[in-house]
Amino acid sequence: MPIYKMGGKKDGKKQYRVRINYVDQFGKPRQIDRVAYGSTEAKDLERKLSEEIKKTPPAARKTLKDLYDEYIEVCKSELRETTWDKKRRTFEHTIIPLVGDIKLDKFNVVAAQKYKSDILALGLSPATSSTYIKVLSTMINYAVRMEYIPKNPLRQIGGYKTPEFAVPEKKVRYYTSDEFLRYIAVAKQRAEASGDLDEWGYYIFFMLAFYTGMRKGEIHALQWADIDGNVIKIRRSISQKIKGKRETELLVKTLSSVRDVQMPQPLVAALDDHRKRQQIMAGFNDHWFVCRGVGCLRDSTIEKRNQAFAEAAGLPHRTIHEFRHSHASLLANSGINIQEVARRLGHKNVTITWNTYSHLYPREEEHALEILNKIV
Repeated sequence: MPIYKMGGKKDGKKQYRVRINYVDQFGKPRQIDRVAYGSTEAKDLERKLSEEIKKTPPAARKTLKDLYDEYIEVCKSELRETTWDKKRRTFEHTIIPLVGDIKLDKFNVVAAQKYKSDILALGLSPATSSTYIKVLSTMINYAVRMEYIPKNPLRQIGGYKTPEFAVPEKKVRYYTSDEFLRYIAVAKQRAEASGDLDEWGYYIFFMLAFYTGMRKGEIHALQWADIDGNVIKIRRSISQKIKGKRETELLVKTLSSVRDVQMPQPLVAALDDHRKRQQIMAGFNDHWFVCRGVGCLRDSTIEKRNQAFAEAAGLPHRTIHEFRHSHASLLANSGINIQEVARRLGHKNVTITWNTYSHLYPREEEHALEILNKIV
């Protein structure tokens, strides 16, 4: 009997426990336990609960697209806005077109293996292909946590093995110090010729990118108040990639991205000159110091200037992010401790830095042998 009389009372009505036992879509016994006061109220509650169980479709009958719609909203409160937007685009551009119509309870090991094969057919690198497996797997793990399904079939399939003689990933591209001096001379000449504050902004942007290794969003977010002598305090980032927004100010990427970076004298002098120039040409504006008064210089426009500067200097094109590589590569080639390089870049883990730049460190076999030869 699903209704049990208990000893309590409320407003003169006896207390009843309403208990409904049922079996879910996985054959697992479930129970709903509620309290009601009054015999009539208890019977009404029993009928209501029984009807809800019958008419509620099993969660496993959701499609993966239905699950995505729910999951991506949950992620909004758990991820940085730029990370959330990147995840959204990954799902909507690649993953959902491949698996969106599959019912959740039909997404078994066979379906998971087919998804793996479909990703492989896109011709992506093993590392990128593995990322698409991991991103979908996080959503399926969510479904398991919500008890929509009992387990994640993606855990039962293997990853992507890099072929023994595979073509290696592209090496890091960067400017040497001599190449950068040729590049930045062109940027400065064009700024001087135009006399335009925006043109000086491009010059300062690339000075900062090379001499500090900052991410472009971190450069966009800098304020004059973030500069203390020869130290830049990096605390914020600005993204221009979030759909429907011109620019969004965020916290920096990770806790390790919060850092103080010392600047070399050429950059300190360039910033001092730019601050005076800004005060004369536009009045003091603390908020955007490499930007126009209305907001950041656009990434697309910065990249166009970047290409023009490189071409005029007779240099190969390097992307904005590769100026960050240039900074790190210069330090690595000079034998600077890998932990200091990682700290300046704001890397969460020194392993990231080592995997990217270790091949640039000078070999010290002769020095090592010299030390060992002394042990006699």
